Order: sequence, then structure tokens, then C-alpha cells
Amino acid sequence: MPAGRLTKQERQQIALGLADDLAYAEIARRLDRPTSTVTREVMRNGGPTGYRADLAQRATEQRAHQSRGAAPRAAPSSVADGVDSRAVREYEEQFTTLFMQSGLPRVAAGVLTSLYTTNAGSLTAAELVQRLGVSPGSVSKAIALLESQGLVIRERTEGRRERYIADGDVWFQSMIAAARSNAQIAETARQGVRLLGANTPSGTRLENMARFMDFVGESIARAAEQARGLLMVDGAGQVKDE
Repeated sequence: MPAGRLTKQERQQIALGLADDLAYAEIARRLDRPTSTVTREVMRNGGPTGYRADLAQRATEQRAHQSRGAAPRAAPSSVADGVDSRAVREYEEQFTTLFMQSGLPRVAAGVLTSLYTTNAGSLTAAELVQRLGVSPGSVSKAIALLESQGLVIRERTEGRRERYIADGDVWFQSMIAAARSNAQIAETARQGVRLLGANTPSGTRLENMARFMDFVGESIARAAEQARGLLMVDGAGQVKDE
């Protein structure tokens, strides 16, 4: 399996594979590359619908040029003695890619990954800049986005320095929001049943949708409440003492 950066020809093959609606795994198999390599390449360069081989190549060359003049990226503070730092970096890249696939921009995804994998429990803007090798402005913009989505908490320490923490309660809030969304879909579907008639084919379809959404939404909310109570996780992602 080849190592190193993707070549221009490989990027063109990725673009062709996406145009043919091939899965990342199949494109990777044809390139004899890890699937994660193809996934990261696509997600950091426009996603499956916006990927362009020439633009991706140019962006990579620009990043390489910028990195030559930048300070070397510090090893993650999450690395403990005896842990393979390269394996940790690869894991963080994989986690970042998953966050990007969920809709987060690259820097915001990297910030969230850093906050979840640091043993310190929190990071300053300067520490995030050093870890991610990006500008302070990029980190500031990413933090603002993550805060607006309730994914991080900002706390002020001595000397007015701010530290950022990944909100451990955010997954509970996310599940509850999903349950509410399902309930709204169910209610809208039942409005259609009343409008179109319960005995019509469309009314039957809408009622089936409403029942499904009711069941799923209630199950999600119940499971989220149970998990929160059993795991006793606080806002900073720490397990509470009972």
C-alpha cells in the first residue's frame, strides 16, 4: 500500500470515482490507499459534491508551502507515556473526519477533537493554535461556531485567560432536540391526515409516518434520560460521584 501524499493523478481518480458515485472504500481499493485517506481528502476539499482534483491539488501545495514557514505542530498533550504519538494523531484525524462528515468545518472539527482527546480537560486558544497549526482567527471563528451550537463551554480563569471545554452534556441535548424534531414531524403529518382524510391512501401514509416518528422520538428521549441518569455525566464530560 503506497504511503505519502496523494498525487495529482490519484486526486483525478478520486474525482472520477465520485462522479461515478463510488463509495470511498471502493475508490480507496482502486488506489490501494486506506479508506480514511480518501475520506479525509474529500471532506477537506469540498465534500463529495464539491470535490475538484485541481483545486484539491492546489490547496495541498499551498498548505505544504505554508507549513514550511510555520512552527512545527506540537505533539498532542493527550499523549501519555508509552502511547504511540503517531497512532494518536491518526486517531485524531479519523475523529476529525467524522465530525466533518456530520457537517462541521475542518478547523471546528479539529477543535472539538482536541478538546475531547486532551487529558487536561480544557485548552486555551493559544494551545489550540499550536495543536492544530492554524491561525488565531481560525480558532476564534471555530470556537464561536461551536459555542453557537452548544458544543463547547467557555470559562475564564485567573488573568482573564479563557479556556474551552467540550460540553459533556451536549449529546443528551442533541438527542432531546432530535426527539422534539420527530414530534414536530409527527404533528405535521397528522395535520395532513386531518386535511386529506384518514381513509385516503395519503392519509394512511401520513398516519403511519406519525406513528413511527412518535415511537422513535419517545424511545430516543427515554433512552437519553436513562443514560444521563445512569452515567451521571456533568457539563464538562466528567462522571459525577454518586
